[in-house]
Amino acid sequence: MKKLAVITARGGSKRIPHKNIKDFCGRPILAYSIEAALKSGVFDTVMVSTDDKEIARVAEECGAEVPFFRSGETSGDFATTAQVLLEVLEEYGKRGQYFDLFCCIYPTAPFLTAERLREAMELLESSGADCVHPVVRFGFPPQRCLVMEDGYLKFKWPEYRNTRSQDLEPFYHDVGQFYCLNRASFARQKTTVMEKTIPVVLSELEIQDIDTEEDWRVAEAKYRLLRGGIVE
Repeated sequence: MKKLAVITARGGSKRIPHKNIKDFCGRPILAYSIEAALKSGVFDTVMVSTDDKEIARVAEECGAEVPFFRSGETSGDFATTAQVLLEVLEEYGKRGQYFDLFCCIYPTAPFLTAERLREAMELLESSGADCVHPVVRFGFPPQRCLVMEDGYLKFKWPEYRNTRSQDLEPFYHDVGQFYCLNRASFARQKTTVMEKTIPVVLSELEIQDIDTEEDWRVAEAKYRLLRGGIVE
């Protein structure tokens, strides 16, 4: 089976300027995703989908391919990941290149490892599933959440106010690192959460949302802590 890694790294980040190539513990943050994909050894091609020449330059310096640039339609703030991936697969098809399985990897995932990617891709292939999707369990049960009404706090679902946490159904959320996908299934369903999606449950130590400058500082501190203070 032919396998493709697609790292989605558009330019134009608003909250963190140049986010996808901003220095993270001594290297462009994009470099970590590329390194994990290359070191996993499971992909025939590791490419970066971008609309930005500087991101493309950094990507190629890190060992990834940038065979074409994104269109304007998939470079805007409201373009979905699925739209980006469909365009990538279509462009490869125009060049006579087809893949059976592929993995979408986000460019701001410094905690992602080659081992985790290898495990997920092997699970996708052996299971025959449509998708392998990493998730993490909510640290606090959402059923016990509070909301504001007329300036006062109230339970969103008062029926759960006295229910023990361990008796509530666990809820999970996307970790924003990667998705491993069957190309044929994706072409039909056009979404990253498909009919037969297998979860890989990660720990809080393996993840970190990076949407603000504060998130960035927390992620760097966490990265250094996990690696014993070593900065690459």
